[in-house]
Amino acid sequence: MKLARWRKQTEWPLAAVAVVFLIAYSWEVIADLEGPHAVIAETVINVTWAVFVLDYLVQLVLAERRWRWFRTHLFDLAVVALPALRPLRLLRLVTLLAVLHRTTNRFFRGRIVIYAAGASLLLIYVAALAELDAERSEGTITNFAAAIWWACVTMSTVGYGDYVPVTIVGRLVAIGVMIGGIALIGVITATLASWIVERVAASDRDEQQETRSDLQDLADQVAALREEVRANFANKEDPEHPSR
Repeated sequence: MKLARWRKQTEWPLAAVAVVFLIAYSWEVIADLEGPHAVIAETVINVTWAVFVLDYLVQLVLAERRWRWFRTHLFDLAVVALPALRPLRLLRLVTLLAVLHRTTNRFFRGRIVIYAAGASLLLIYVAALAELDAERSEGTITNFAAAIWWACVTMSTVGYGDYVPVTIVGRLVAIGVMIGGIALIGVITATLASWIVERVAASDRDEQQETRSDLQDLADQVAALREEVRANFANKEDPEHPSR
């Protein structure tokens, strides 16, 4: 299928583009750039956005049932259609989470800590960037350290309330962080449960195999003992070997 082949071929290049976007956006937000540096960062951001738009359009063209694909990929549309809301541009980084998740399942079966740590750190960092970008001019989150603290507290659903979003975009980011944190916990819990079930099933299979082996050994010993008893009875009944 052409669409599946395109996705496989572009998976890592898009992840690399997402990393470039993250670096440029981080530089722009944390350093609060102005002048030529801000133009450079914004240009890089716009170029990476164009790459994601191109990928979306190619997938739409390659889809066999385009209208059905369009209806089932509205989130992908949102990823490329929200350039006006600067913090929500970070939705493009779901590409990194998707690649991380697939790579973990493919190469590190059972190593949940890798996916959990990677996804959590990325989500916290991205949420801090988005919130700082949205709240710096109007809210209480005016530096990256405060933004990181807010992201950790919000994602863990602790909610101390020392930093509270006041802008509409900041609150939208907060809702996304809450949902993302809960979803991440659910994925980690489900993966952990699946791994435990798999390990228990493997242990049960090993125990069953060992039990079958022991039973076979016992059956062989019983058979050998039976043959020995029959031989002794045969010797006793043989006239050349009268019983004592």
